Amino acid sequence: MIYTTHYKSPIGDILLASQNNKLIGLWIEGQKYYFSCLKDEIKEEEKEILIKTKEWLDRYFKGEKPSINELDLNPLGSDFRKGVWKILCEIPYGEVITYKDIAFTIAKQKGLKKMSSQAIGNAVSHNHISIIIPCHRVVGSNGSLTGYAGGIDKKIYLLKHEKVNMEKLFIPKKGTAL
Repeated sequence: MIYTTHYKSPIGDILLASQNNKLIGLWIEGQKYYFSCLKDEIKEEEKEILIKTKEWLDRYFKGEKPSINELDLNPLGSDFRKGVWKILCEIPYGEVITYKDIAFTIAKQKGLKKMSSQAIGNAVSHNHISIIIPCHRVVGSNGSLTGYAGGIDKKIYLLKHEKVNMEKLFIPKKGTAL
């Protein structure tokens, strides 16, 4: 059984989902891949992890920097995607990294000469626990604010909220962020 609840945030309605008292989903209304990983029976009910997640989000949107480790997460995905999401969890508040940086790290972990940044982008975009697993902190190697499933406006809001230096970042004229 999957349990869901809604959270009203400054960037719109957020749907939270849990299974076995672990958070498996956090989607901003209208985002790409919204609710896409849920296959079991779904019931709207505030379970303990969902209440804790709402409290975490309250603190986050008030400007605090709650730790990811405060929540019991179970992102659903392949081992490759989980490896990418683990790297996302290590990006500090107020900082960004590039898809290329993540590709380099994954290649090194796997003993490969290189890894496709596009494969990394695919894994990042299928993060089902956005905001908490901070995929909004990933940018193009040239500073492009590309690839946020929640939309470029929400990515910018979250980065500014976390006080990221936006001087070298820009909105692309075309691409996946638009």
